[in-house]
Amino acid sequence: MSSPAYDLVTPEGRERLAAADPHNVVRLILPHVAPPPGTSAPDALRRSVGLAAQTLRRWEVDGVLERDPEPALWVYEMRPPEGTPATVGWLGAVALPPAGSRAVLPHEDTHPAAVEGRRALLDATDTDLEPIVLAHDPQPEVPGLTAAARRGAPTLAVTDADGIRHELWRVTDPGLVERLTAALARTGAVIADGHHRFAAAQAHARTRSGTPGGHAVLALLTPMGPGGLRVLPIHRVVPDLLLDDALAAATAGFRVTDVPVDAGAAGGLAAAVREWLADEAATGILVSDGRRLIRLGEPSAEVRASVPAEAPAAWRGLDVVLAHHGLFQQLWGRSDDAGGVLVAHSLEEALAGAVARHGLAVLLRAPSPADVAAVARDGARMPRKSTLFVPKPRTGLVLRPHAD
Repeated sequence: MSSPAYDLVTPEGRERLAAADPHNVVRLILPHVAPPPGTSAPDALRRSVGLAAQTLRRWEVDGVLERDPEPALWVYEMRPPEGTPATVGWLGAVALPPAGSRAVLPHEDTHPAAVEGRRALLDATDTDLEPIVLAHDPQPEVPGLTAAARRGAPTLAVTDADGIRHELWRVTDPGLVERLTAALARTGAVIADGHHRFAAAQAHARTRSGTPGGHAVLALLTPMGPGGLRVLPIHRVVPDLLLDDALAAATAGFRVTDVPVDAGAAGGLAAAVREWLADEAATGILVSDGRRLIRLGEPSAEVRASVPAEAPAAWRGLDVVLAHHGLFQQLWGRSDDAGGVLVAHSLEEALAGAVARHGLAVLLRAPSPADVAAVARDGARMPRKSTLFVPKPRTGLVLRPHAD
């Protein structure tokens, strides 16, 4: 049974998925073992990834996992409900580029602890358990090859809890695979999802130089632009910060105004935020304690000066950069770490988190795919968890054992 990517699974969601099926892949990507009291963090991690490796081997022996008889690539289509255009890409092993290469460009910062956790899991299992996602430059040959490979019924098909239909076609035709590989080799790509997994794969390759398959990573390659991914915002929650205190500090760098909220309307606060997000002319940053909604606009010269001047223009103009440098760090004195600033992958999660953590939701507009690509090509990095590319491939449909 499949699962969302590991970093989208809440603790409650992890337990729900694990309880629903003894063979859900969440038991591999988020292994849970209760260490004895006093166990150090490194020992706890070793126990956890060791459990994942044991579970993976047991599933192979028991026939839970089916090993393909020959190498293959997979066409992967994700079709959202309600007429939203489908996203179609190719799933397979992508060689890790050498140091200094610009073939695969990241656009976000990573958190060392998260990279280490994924690296330890990769070392223990020698298996890519879930793909990263790459958005590649347009290539005129790829759409025709993709259409040719999608003829007939899909090899695998599943509909997830959000109503997205995932269909995969297994492709082994040597001629088609060779032409596709050559076409994609002429493109560059930006990491859309999986920065921590990509960094973990690089670290794994450095320490496992003799391991077959260890110098590649399982990736879903989608086109940049039509037929590719969309970008949604990732919001922030700042815990233990009263709204009045936050606004008093924010007035030193922003124009602070209340946003009207129709308490009688369906959704109330959330509806007002969605209206703002949908307005292409709207600017600024929204802040809420779960009751009031405040717009922070017209940042001062001092706030803009908090953004490193040597950074490329594409990076300096992002709302998420201004929020992290000008608001969180300069005006609120919060460090950009997992305890000082939390991430929320949906508006509802951000608003609920503000109330639960006695703090504030900071609501941000999403950068465009072109913004993301420009930042990556300029060699810059967005703050961690700045983009939410959708739709997301399911974890557990295709695994990649390095020994193969």
